[in-house]
Amino acid sequence: MPAAAQLRRTRIARTLAAVGTGAAVLALPLIGATAASAATPANATTVSTTPAGYPNNLDGWIRESLAIMREKRIPGSYNGIYRNVIRESSGNPRAINLWDSNAAAGIPSKGLLQVIDPTFNTYHVAGTSFDIYDPVANITAACNYAAARYGSIDNVHGAY
Repeated sequence: MPAAAQLRRTRIARTLAAVGTGAAVLALPLIGATAASAATPANATTVSTTPAGYPNNLDGWIRESLAIMREKRIPGSYNGIYRNVIRESSGNPRAINLWDSNAAAGIPSKGLLQVIDPTFNTYHVAGTSFDIYDPVANITAACNYAAARYGSIDNVHGAY
């Protein structure tokens, strides 16, 4: 067989071997994923919710707070709350400020909207938790305070 034909046959064989190997490698994860998902219980994909039925995440906490605020006639909007939460705590309900003047005085700001204990206690909204780290209680109390002091959380554009 001429050398050119021999080289062509070798290239074709190598190409087929590489393609065949690649297909097998790609098929194995698909087979494993199918078997794994078949073994997953149907209720394992249920999203965590608050006791009131809202998603247990920042979006759900804000929406639940807004529902309570509507009942109590506390002004505020989703965007106003979200903007302030992101600035104050980056959405971490366990955030605590241990370095500012409040912390130096022994009353650090806590939670999603960085409320100090005396403010939380004064502006606590009935029907919410008395735990300052509870996301819904923290948002609702902070919005109640902002409404009394600034007219609405929507009017707060910096530390308050």
